Amino acid sequence: MTADQRIPIPRFVDALRREGELLALAAERAALDDEVATCPGWRLRDLLRHVGGVHRWATHYVAHGRDTRLPKEEDQPLRRTWPADDGDAGALVRWFRDGVDTLTDTLAAADPHLDCWHFLPAPSGTAFWARRQYHETTVHRVDVELVSGAVTTIDPDLAVDGIDEVLHGMLPHRNRPRADPPLTLALLATDTGTGWHVTIGEDSLTTKAATADASCTVRGTADDLYLLVWNRPTAHPLAVEGDEQVLDLWRAKATI
Repeated sequence: MTADQRIPIPRFVDALRREGELLALAAERAALDDEVATCPGWRLRDLLRHVGGVHRWATHYVAHGRDTRLPKEEDQPLRRTWPADDGDAGALVRWFRDGVDTLTDTLAAADPHLDCWHFLPAPSGTAFWARRQYHETTVHRVDVELVSGAVTTIDPDLAVDGIDEVLHGMLPHRNRPRADPPLTLALLATDTGTGWHVTIGEDSLTTKAATADASCTVRGTADDLYLLVWNRPTAHPLAVEGDEQVLDLWRAKATI
């Protein structure tokens, strides 16, 4: 992934604020003990604690301009500040909302050229954290909406950006599919005209602009392709051509 980001920081911040509220509203329609099927082993309370903790973690780097990663003994207490009452859903959702408000206010007020610690290439620390926290919150908002009701559509340009982030930045360094000999997967967004050509090898996963030739080609809206690369259920059927085992491999092994 290059350091270029097509979407400006204020757009990410506004969208992050909206996604945080959508997640909170979806959580209020569910129960803390509800299982989150797309995050195996988690219940709703675990997801709220995770995302709320990550928001506070990200806020710390931007608010303090910290240029190195926190040691574990400081990192974990920063994330684990949720209410002590394990059964008070209202308190946990309020804690989550407070974290969204603090994060978005901090990002909105930060120097757009701030140099602070971040873990993928980006124009600045502020740009990185605005983008990363938008997508972190969005994918988990989808998880909660899948528990409690209909899933809200993601704007096409933000979905395209999220696919870029996963394919160029997140997945090459995480649990990814592997294939020897290499396999190729083309993703074509029918609403934006954007495409990605992914080569799945034993030792690497690389992405370039889409070309016509691939072991498997998948067509769908940018929103649905976003959900696919994050290994979430799509809202609409995808059009698949070629070797569907490539798509099966992706769904089995692409985990973030």
